Amino acid sequence: MDFAHSPKALDYLARVSAFIAEHVTPNEELYLAQLKHGERPWSVPPVMEELKAKAKAAGLWNLFLPDSEYGAGLTNLEYAPLAELMGRSLITPEVFNCNAPDTGNMEVLVQYGSVAQKKQWLKPLLEGNIRSAFCMTEPEVASSDATNMRATALVEGDEIALNGRKWWSSGIGHPDCAFVIFMGLTDPSAPKYRQHSMVLVPVDAPGVKVERMVPVFGALDEPYGHGEVSFTNVRVPIENFISGPGRGFEIAQGRLGPGRIHHCMRIIGAAERALELMCQRSLTRVAFGKPLALLGGNRDIIANARMAIEQARLLTLKAAWLMDTVGVKGAKSEISQIKVVAPNMAQLVIDQAIQMHGGAGLSEDFPLTGLYAYARMLRLADGPDEVHRASIAKHELMAQAEKAGMAIPKK
Repeated sequence: MDFAHSPKALDYLARVSAFIAEHVTPNEELYLAQLKHGERPWSVPPVMEELKAKAKAAGLWNLFLPDSEYGAGLTNLEYAPLAELMGRSLITPEVFNCNAPDTGNMEVLVQYGSVAQKKQWLKPLLEGNIRSAFCMTEPEVASSDATNMRATALVEGDEIALNGRKWWSSGIGHPDCAFVIFMGLTDPSAPKYRQHSMVLVPVDAPGVKVERMVPVFGALDEPYGHGEVSFTNVRVPIENFISGPGRGFEIAQGRLGPGRIHHCMRIIGAAERALELMCQRSLTRVAFGKPLALLGGNRDIIANARMAIEQARLLTLKAAWLMDTVGVKGAKSEISQIKVVAPNMAQLVIDQAIQMHGGAGLSEDFPLTGLYAYARMLRLADGPDEVHRASIAKHELMAQAEKAGMAIPKK
């Protein structure tokens, strides 16, 4: 197992790091100021478009796509450290056109989209001219079990009729959001994992309504947001099925594997930034006659944070390496492991950084509250911790049973 960066990855690491230091970090405060004082709510800060243009001109664009026809042609292992760099700031991923849910939607269209779908939706997403959302989770059911979905995508002649309500549709509030990928029930009589389909739906289609934007810890996450969206007798051409009816779960699994690597490396980057801020604070603030670094158990806290970050990074890199060498199926357990480990680690480290900052840690003078909300959210996004632990235990029990010549549990 070799985690040494390839020459290609080292080149991108140097370029992305330099770009962030020169252009992104100095403009974070300007971005937030423009976001708060824009001409209208949910407007895109002008500085974001300026940064995107610079990143595209520098060839630092669509770095997450392993297909060199559409992106940088990096493997999961090569892209992982770039995602970590981007995760140090909540605004950085969009600068490089590497922000969720657009990354996952682009991956779906690259892998499963038709020629016409790629021309209509993938091309403008790749250019960064539009944004998109993903509509899967539903408010009326326990969406940790995706087979509970009630929203429907039924074939009626040469059209698909969509009905239902979705929520936590991230990105739906963005003014440039042009379409969503909708997952719904098409054939309840089919085998369990062939009942659902994914459908491309323009946001301006009749019957699509954003009912409300759902806040996270009181914040609306402008200009992306997380919306509750109703679909009332929405009709789109039958060609808007992605890869045809009944392929929803297959596509979802293909979408989630790389996406989890991206999320985990980004949140590791967030934890790194929190540790950096925590150390700076502990060395510059004095209480009871001593720097905070020398008070109580603060050195233990800092040491434990460093060890936890390193452990999470190594596990995530292993998962990325396995995906590159044996595929998503061969890395199932490791992908579930990082989905539990990385956000929990980051939540703890960022919380400790907030504590070290005192009241300032709760303010917007530092990015810690936003990073904390992101870490806590990730423990539910792409499946809650409990679902991933169940999957990890299942793989472990099967492996141990096979090793001992015992009966392998079927469920």
